[in-house]
Amino acid sequence: MADHASICRACRDGNAFETPFSMAFQPIVNRVTGAVFAYEALVRGPAGEGAGSVLGTVDDTNRYAFDQAARVRALELAARLDLPRKAANLSINFLPNAVYRPEACIRTTLETAARVDYPIDSLIFELTEGEAVADAGHLTRIVESYRKMGFKTAIDDFGAGYSGLNLLARFQPDIVKLDMELVRGIDQDRVRRVIVSGIMRICDDLGIAVIGEGVETVGESAALCDLGIALQQGYLFARPGFETLPDPVMSAEPACA
Repeated sequence: MADHASICRACRDGNAFETPFSMAFQPIVNRVTGAVFAYEALVRGPAGEGAGSVLGTVDDTNRYAFDQAARVRALELAARLDLPRKAANLSINFLPNAVYRPEACIRTTLETAARVDYPIDSLIFELTEGEAVADAGHLTRIVESYRKMGFKTAIDDFGAGYSGLNLLARFQPDIVKLDMELVRGIDQDRVRRVIVSGIMRICDDLGIAVIGEGVETVGESAALCDLGIALQQGYLFARPGFETLPDPVMSAEPACA
């Protein structure tokens, strides 16, 4: 683990990550209104290569610089593509272990948002359940700080690990994104439907929105609608668009009631 001085230097310098990369964007749709709720920014190589070509170069020596550079790139591209005009949120993945002090390490994000005139109240910061396991207390401080600053937060891949319910007991994000393995074939799998129904009831009681990820079939989408999950993301609607904001395909599927 890098020392605190290294962390702070990385927080001040969002361009220190040396591996070239860019972003693709995938829409999250509202199946009731037909509108795009958000676009998720996904790391890609400079020519659209898979995320692994970039993430494979991230380690403890450059984790902080990568996290900062990814935020900057996502904001710059989203602003260039005029995402705010679409009245949709921008969802950015972040690494909790790359944040030493939330108030200090958010400076580059705030400076970039001001420079490109991006509304911070439309930003969602996503963390994976696996990333959060190491230090839930640290993650709680990050989420609380981000909320005070006006950001929304989300737990990605919820249900992929063993700590999800423990995390919800410690803090409540604005959004939970169901792991795609829970969504896959849910229309034909009673066990998955029962599990997702239970998660939905808990989130409803806690005031947390739920997004179904990895939706690939009309049946999966319909099953999520039946469970009250109108926010959905997946290849059924649109594949990630490299440095573009793809319009989702909605006409062929029945909308949520």
